[in-house]
Amino acid sequence: MRSDSQGAKAAVGQRSEAILFGLVPMGDPRTAAEALHELQLLADTAEFVTAGCMTQHRRHADPHSYLGSGKLEELAEVTKLAHSDAVICDDSLTPNQAKAIEAAVGVPCIDRSELILQIFGMHARTPQAKLQVELAALQYEMPRLRRRWTHLERQRGGIGVRGGAGEKQIDVDRDLIRSRIAAVTKELKRIEQHKEREVEARPDLFTIALVGYTNAGKSSMMNRLTDAGVLAENRLFSTLDTRTRPWRLPGGRTVLLTDTVGFLRKLPHQLVASFHATLAEALHADLLLVMVDGSSPEAQEQLQTVDEVLETLGAGNLARITVLNKVDLVADRAQLAPLWQTEPRAVACSVASGEGLPDLMAAIQSHLADVENRVEILLPHAASGLFGEIRAKATVLSEFYTEEGCLMEIQASPALLGRLLAEGARRAEPRDRPPPEPPPAEDQA
Repeated sequence: MRSDSQGAKAAVGQRSEAILFGLVPMGDPRTAAEALHELQLLADTAEFVTAGCMTQHRRHADPHSYLGSGKLEELAEVTKLAHSDAVICDDSLTPNQAKAIEAAVGVPCIDRSELILQIFGMHARTPQAKLQVELAALQYEMPRLRRRWTHLERQRGGIGVRGGAGEKQIDVDRDLIRSRIAAVTKELKRIEQHKEREVEARPDLFTIALVGYTNAGKSSMMNRLTDAGVLAENRLFSTLDTRTRPWRLPGGRTVLLTDTVGFLRKLPHQLVASFHATLAEALHADLLLVMVDGSSPEAQEQLQTVDEVLETLGAGNLARITVLNKVDLVADRAQLAPLWQTEPRAVACSVASGEGLPDLMAAIQSHLADVENRVEILLPHAASGLFGEIRAKATVLSEFYTEEGCLMEIQASPALLGRLLAEGARRAEPRDRPPPEPPPAEDQA
């Protein structure tokens, strides 16, 4: 079995070496490295060095040990020869499967869910994000407590619950975890309610949320459009916290743009649940910009993953514009054909080069025109204080000054229009419009 130093080293991800392994469908022609490419990116983000990759073709995982007995022996031999500190599985394992693998290979076995939890724990910065990661880690740990009770004081997700010997101590640990889950859940509920009040406090501003697969370029898009200064790295989950910034559209109108945490294939359900408060911004958005890495050979699968997570969150029916980013890296644009078959109205662009961004602006403006009210109002001189707000929050199509005030044709949300009418503006009537100018007189011979 592993030594304490090996376990601690693997737990904190201090450039420990690891063997990656997983199952692939029968007949899958990809090499082990190709099939485990995303897992390798995750391992690198968690500061592991990949010492080797191994896959097994089979229809279903072995219920006892995940891999078949022969492949498990091969994994143990490779791990021993490579002097690896850990093995990392591309799927979530049951406690019994993880225990059987650890017994065979003699080093810690980390499954996909635990690896992602480690990454989220490394990148959590705000109190909310730290609580969300802690809740997910606690929920993940509870059914695995019996296997780990001897080293809970250094448990991999950083829960901080201490364990001792014997069944009685395991019961104590369970009670401690349940109590902490209840406390964290209560605090996150308070934060979520506070966020909902914040969202409700700005009902007359159109809100756009950036969602999509991790590393699709959401933070880079946020920075390009708003100068937000959000951390944007070519690594998975470089940012976890939701950020909302004002975005000034061509013409002067301001909308709110929100950057959200990225999605991922086989995202642990504990994280989806615990990050519900963070993703609430997306649930309340008027429009989703679904970002996809158009240069990735797995773009189709990534788009499907995003759809599945949005459905899980109850946001599957929200209005959306699919954005195929990083097209500057696509040598043959025919590669995008399958994506356009799935999303015929998708916009291809590159945040890095700026290509296609005018098309994205046009698509957003077109959507605004489809969903908002186009109306003519008269803004009396006494209500001229609303001018700035109208120009910032609505699309002004025309304006004409009369003796009564300013006659304006605007495109605005129902909420904003209702408030303008309540604060002094009124719908224009025929008598408010200036008479048409007479046609020019014909030249006399």
